[in-house]
Amino acid sequence: MEKNTFDICVIGGGINGAGIARDAAGRGYKVLLLEKGDLACATSSASTKLIHGGLRYLEQYEFGLVKKALRERDVLMHLAPHIIWPMRFVLPHAPHLRPLWMIRVGVWIYDFLAGKTKLPKSNQTDIQNKFLGAKYKKGIAYSDCWVEDSRIVVLNAMDAGARGATIKTNTECVSIQKHNDQWDVKTSNGETYHTQMIVNAAGPWASKMMEGVVDITPKKIRLVKGSHIIIPKLYNEQTSYILQNEDGRIVFTIPYENDYTLIGTTDVDMGDDPDQTPALDADEKHYLKDVVKEYFNKSIRDVDIIHSYSGVRPLMDNEEGEAAYASRDYDFDLQDGFLSVLGGKLTTYRVLAQEAVDMIDNEFHKEPNHWTAHEKLPGGDIEDDDFERFVREQIVEYPYLSKELIRRYVRAYGTCMNIILANVTSLDDMGQDLGGGVYGHELDYLKAYEFAQTGEDILWRRSKLGLHLDEASQKAVIKYMKDRM
Repeated sequence: MEKNTFDICVIGGGINGAGIARDAAGRGYKVLLLEKGDLACATSSASTKLIHGGLRYLEQYEFGLVKKALRERDVLMHLAPHIIWPMRFVLPHAPHLRPLWMIRVGVWIYDFLAGKTKLPKSNQTDIQNKFLGAKYKKGIAYSDCWVEDSRIVVLNAMDAGARGATIKTNTECVSIQKHNDQWDVKTSNGETYHTQMIVNAAGPWASKMMEGVVDITPKKIRLVKGSHIIIPKLYNEQTSYILQNEDGRIVFTIPYENDYTLIGTTDVDMGDDPDQTPALDADEKHYLKDVVKEYFNKSIRDVDIIHSYSGVRPLMDNEEGEAAYASRDYDFDLQDGFLSVLGGKLTTYRVLAQEAVDMIDNEFHKEPNHWTAHEKLPGGDIEDDDFERFVREQIVEYPYLSKELIRRYVRAYGTCMNIILANVTSLDDMGQDLGGGVYGHELDYLKAYEFAQTGEDILWRRSKLGLHLDEASQKAVIKYMKDRM
């Protein structure tokens, strides 16, 4: 009975659930996190992978949200400098859409709301990219950050576990009932857990979760699909572009995984069913292709699309108006020890979690303890946050590994790469060679420390090796994990 009794049960292993579990565990709560699939297997691995304020949200007067998100960029870069880094964006000026003065005022407000930051300020710039159409001569450059979205979820879950939380993936919550002033949670594996509080961080399934609980009034969220496509490099530079479209929306083109360009996103209402599988449809494909064609001297063919992915964003909004203009802010609903998280975005997950656990502290009559802004995420304790210096040090430390492999390890695992390489003195000690620079020791680490169970968990969420490995190596990864289940 004791081992199945918790203070808090968090339902949902996306960024909000993992962030809340981490914060609560660090405040001394006994925490259980239940995820019906893999960590970050839905919305949190299908983002545009940006830590950003959201420049376009200024037009919707969401100054509070933009300020909160902008202030988080430096905090998150410090917590995990291996998976979060600065990125420069250029917005080519299209005079018929927005006057240049309006854009300049917008980015000035953006810089002002950001306050003190390590990121470079915005400036007007001449367009240098020869692949852009000749009519685009001027632009505005500004800064935001890149993040490995599924990895930041995993790191939060790892840290929660290190602080005492119990993390259970592939464990669906099938029933929640109130009994004698505590919640009884039944799962798909036949276990029953007892908890004082429920945190419903189920993302697109949050409303459905509320509907299944007696005496809890469901709150409606808006389900909006966002799709991205990945193509071979559109241009040979590290700048990202933010492209204005005739419908008032914007599309990003972002250098991705060294060899590719990531293009997205769309906004398509998905109705009320969170169980439908989101996928790129023909209209979305044409939409993204047409925006790129408008700006670049190159057309995208269907055959150029190497990979695509889609996710459902649960937005805190009613059904009125265009999906693109639905708020990306968040809210909470607390009913009788059942706390639901509604909406939110990747950038603000840490402050969302902090506010949620403050509410839990109030329920438990405890004083809040804000600690997550300065405690590094696993692998992030790189001296002075100097990524390149750490790479150079590891090249010296591990001369038998290629520079490319060391850079990949540092980018993925930071200082945790030393766990993978413990007691390794040569390539022969790296375990089974699965091809493409993937060895058994890495997969063993992912299984033991990062909750990975399947080849797909590794190829598409713990990494993006699925884009780089040939078919034989991918099959070898899948078989390796299957043999160890």
